[in-house]
Amino acid sequence: MQDRFGLPVTGASSAALAHYVEGLDLLLSANAGALEQLDAALAQSPDFALAHAARARLLQMYAQPKEAKAAADVARWHAAMATDRERGHVEPVALLIEGRGADAWAALERHAANFPRDALPLSLALGVYGLLGFSGRVDHHQAQRALLERMAGDWGDDWWFLTYLGWSRVETGEPAQGTPLLDQALALNPHNAHGAHARAHGFYEMGEAEAGRQFLADWLPDYDRASQLHCHLTWHQALFALQLGDADAALRLYTQTIQPSAATSPPLFTLADAASLLWRLKLYGHEVAAQAWTDVGELAQRAFPHAGIGFADVHAVLAAAGAGGDIGARTGELQALVQAARLPAGRVVPAVARGIAAFAAGEYDDAARLLEDALPELDRIGGSHAQRDVIVDTLIVAHLMAGRPEGAAAALRSRCDSRASHLGDAWLARIH
Repeated sequence: MQDRFGLPVTGASSAALAHYVEGLDLLLSANAGALEQLDAALAQSPDFALAHAARARLLQMYAQPKEAKAAADVARWHAAMATDRERGHVEPVALLIEGRGADAWAALERHAANFPRDALPLSLALGVYGLLGFSGRVDHHQAQRALLERMAGDWGDDWWFLTYLGWSRVETGEPAQGTPLLDQALALNPHNAHGAHARAHGFYEMGEAEAGRQFLADWLPDYDRASQLHCHLTWHQALFALQLGDADAALRLYTQTIQPSAATSPPLFTLADAASLLWRLKLYGHEVAAQAWTDVGELAQRAFPHAGIGFADVHAVLAAAGAGGDIGARTGELQALVQAARLPAGRVVPAVARGIAAFAAGEYDDAARLLEDALPELDRIGGSHAQRDVIVDTLIVAHLMAGRPEGAAAALRSRCDSRASHLGDAWLARIH
């Protein structure tokens, strides 16, 4: 028997395989129901290693580390009696869940060389929270694109692969090349939430805020609120609203879907979306209720009590700064991790944290200096261009508050030289 990608499968009945294929597609498209399909597959065939591996990955994505580790151990056990392909499929998943990112990447590269159409292991490297996105590499967007371009001949017109290939082109400064692939991916699978997400980035990078807002308004009503990307796609919707000057709409979306008490997404997604949207509202001069900041700060402390994931740390600092809380302890932890060479993103994370703390304290000269120094390595924290723009916007406002419009203009020009020029328009108007 074979899976949807033409690869051999053992240890499964035909009914189990059907459930697995459905569950994997739901996982790869960020739709609810994947866990139920994988559980149904395992009820039919308890020895099905690939289903255990997919289940482990899904549990990890939803921040259930103990359960994910247990599922990965079972997957390894059954894969030991399966084929080389199935062992190679399971191993990078298990290594990632164990926190051995470098080993997982090495295992994935070996496996992809022999099985380039094996989607789940390949997916571990992709996206802004994948092995490359969180590798600490300043060129992680370019590395993902190079990986995908190299494999394009093996994939053809597959909706999942076209999604990531198109998005990689959007994030490497060629949205006009990426968006046609994303449109094609969505035509092949209209329920592909990763495709809708990547398309939202295309609208953002090309300066098409109104078109992006309308696209999401049309697409989101049919997307299950319990699905992984519902909160984040609403964040994109709110970001478009802010770009269009509609702060009231952004706040409504925040209250309905993005705030921690309403979101159904994994903790990292919720923290990043909530903290960055509230911070943007603050930068744009809009009032945010103190309780909103308190709620996000509590989520940060509950889900990420200690430093170690640079992207989460930056947003935890935004939350603490917005709530008027203490940032010193996390900044100290970050510095210790840098000194011990245990923080992949390196010194840029504590530098950004100190810059945010200085901004919150009204020390705008220091904030501008720290964030300016961090800018060349900002990509190392992970995330997308749209997500990291909140740091660039903070730098711009710090320059303005310090009475240096020329510094703000220089930061704008730097961003507009490499990205869509619309990202400077609103700020340039403020400077003038």
